[in-house]
Amino acid sequence: MSRRTGTPRSTTPETGAPKTRTPQARPIRLGPRSTAALALVSAVGVVAFGWPFLAPPGSHISAHAQDAPWLFAGLLVLLVAVVAATISESGLGPKAVAMLGVLAATGAALRPIGAGTAGIEPMFFLMVLSGRVLGPGFGFVLGSLTMFASALLTGGVGPWMPFQMLAMGWFTMGAGLLPGPDRLRGRVELLMLSFYGFLAAFAYGTIMNLAGWPFIGALASNIAFDAHASLPANLARFVAYCLATSLGWDLGRALCTVVLTLALGPALLRALRRATRRANFETAVTFEAPPR
Repeated sequence: MSRRTGTPRSTTPETGAPKTRTPQARPIRLGPRSTAALALVSAVGVVAFGWPFLAPPGSHISAHAQDAPWLFAGLLVLLVAVVAATISESGLGPKAVAMLGVLAATGAALRPIGAGTAGIEPMFFLMVLSGRVLGPGFGFVLGSLTMFASALLTGGVGPWMPFQMLAMGWFTMGAGLLPGPDRLRGRVELLMLSFYGFLAAFAYGTIMNLAGWPFIGALASNIAFDAHASLPANLARFVAYCLATSLGWDLGRALCTVVLTLALGPALLRALRRATRRANFETAVTFEAPPR
């Protein structure tokens, strides 16, 4: 028996000659260590975003304003842990790291095009398609690094940046968790990705509202966070805040993501899958009988 790597062979019905079957580009698998690292960083993110609903009434919310540098430092450590776990479990090499850098740089370059005007942010459709092709673990790291690089490019570095990195990481990871990566192709897959992009664009804006909403209490309005109010009351205030301040931007972001996904999705999905196949991520090892 000889050890060969590559794709399985079959024969043509006309001549019986061997032919090579084109391998399918599969998302990078998520192993136990990668899953644990992602679960840990997501738990930190849930606490960082949801603390206004988790903190007891009357807590000192001003202390949280200084937490962003610590959250950023912890997030970087956890991102390194996710990358290390993914590499160790999936055998990713320099090609995968190079693809990560190229996609992050492309997404960062797309962000200033719309500058967030009326929610026009073309980078979101790229994150949806990349997460779909490359998987949830790779997608989470890609989304976080893209937001970090775009913040450096646009001068948007501030206490909101670690929250943006977390939210974009979840956004891209969600696309990698969608069902049927090996079966759904064509129009059905494109419609599924468009529907996800539409909903996730609203979810991104809603999550990001939590980063600043607790600190508008000085306005003394009925949509501001009230540290002494009950959980249902603050939830109602938060919903009113989102409807009053960010609904238009979220709708613009969602529609922009859908339009670009439908228009450019087929070509970009083919390009990403072709690049993944050529990079030979997780190439299967097969054993064949030697020719006689």
